[in-house]
Amino acid sequence: MQVAKIYTSEIKSRGQLTIPKKIRESCTLGEGQVVSLIPVGDSVIITPKRLPLEEARREIRKILKASGISAEELLAGIKEERKELFEETYGPKSR
Repeated sequence: MQVAKIYTSEIKSRGQLTIPKKIRESCTLGEGQVVSLIPVGDSVIITPKRLPLEEARREIRKILKASGISAEELLAGIKEERKELFEETYGPKSR
């Protein structure tokens, strides 16, 4: 049985709480990421918030805008990647 290491952190005057770096890294929590806080008795469970579909769409749009790639280019690239992966796995399609 693995024993969990206990970390401590101080709540600041404005309610801010720093999650220790080792926990952020092991849970892949990054700056600006939203987390869910679930009260359980006198404890709180902190988990990465799962993106609802609309929020995921917004994030994808932001990434596309920042990269300068259109949705059509992204989809064409995905189609090409799938084709290459298929050919690597099964060989060229016979016509």
